Amino acid sequence: MGDKPDVWQGTLALMVLRTLETMGPQHGYGLARRIEQTSGDRLALNYGTLYPALLKLEQEGYIRSQWGSSENNRRAKFYGLTKAGQRRLLKATQEWKQTTEILDLFLGDTNKA
Repeated sequence: MGDKPDVWQGTLALMVLRTLETMGPQHGYGLARRIEQTSGDRLALNYGTLYPALLKLEQEGYIRSQWGSSENNRRAKFYGLTKAGQRRLLKATQEWKQTTEILDLFLGDTNKA
């Protein structure tokens, strides 16, 4: 994985939900690749982190899964966003925007004072 940082705690669910909203149903490998691609390849997504997160999101009712065939005709589990997942994505997006605005106040330009 080199020197790429791990995904920050609490952000993976948001990234998964947003990716599913944008791309539609995806299998795990496709989700991982898309999240890494969207980060400009600055993140390395560990599958040992992704699959438990997908299971948790499914148990919470934010995503659903069904078996299908991947692009190379292999059996794969595809994940899709539910209505509850859409609501959770909206709420989490608002929470993270507020958090980053607050952090920006602390980490922003210190010469403004």
